[in-house]
Amino acid sequence: MADTCVSRVPVFASLSAQDQQRVEGLARPTHLKAGETAYSADNDLSQLMVLHTGRLKIFRVSVDGSEQLIRVLGPGDFTGETSVFTGQRPDDYATALDECQLCVFRHDDLEALMRKHPEIGLRLLATVSARLSDTEHRLNSLTSRDVESRLADYLHGLSRTWRGGVATVTLPLAKKDVASLLDTTPESFSRALKSLARQGLIVICAGRSVSITQPDRLQQLVDEA
Repeated sequence: MADTCVSRVPVFASLSAQDQQRVEGLARPTHLKAGETAYSADNDLSQLMVLHTGRLKIFRVSVDGSEQLIRVLGPGDFTGETSVFTGQRPDDYATALDECQLCVFRHDDLEALMRKHPEIGLRLLATVSARLSDTEHRLNSLTSRDVESRLADYLHGLSRTWRGGVATVTLPLAKKDVASLLDTTPESFSRALKSLARQGLIVICAGRSVSITQPDRLQQLVDEA
């Protein structure tokens, strides 16, 4: 159980190694190539998908056909809980950003697991509640902040490495996807990035790297928005 789908997932962390092995036996291993769809809106399915390796993007499609990125899942994250709990068809899409390995649990198997191990249901609920809190934060940001402030907040929340008082972050997604996550256009995202650079708050580096040269001022911009 050193590195299995189940052992990576926080909702199964409280189970004994023996119970984790039983859970692993219920999972259906699934492999996705980069760009392949895990599920689409209105698919008639009811299953929980747990990501073992790779990244999975969750998004909706607007009436004009443009994508609105909701979140990006990494190892240990899961999706499909709404369909499992409500029986409703999904209203979003899931597509592999990289080559992915997943463990998929059918509704009946997951229900039996939660009856035997109620703590699994509680941990699922806690994770979903955290997602709701994050969604509310994003909604408040979208309605009360301009693009520049939203970008500053996003950069401030990324993992960083420090050297000589300068924090360097790496955008985990392509710039167009970050723009979608911030509910703006790639052009507006690029203008906001350059504006922060002109103010001396950041330095735009090669690739997806950004150096935060004035972290306190960047935080101030977030707080004042």
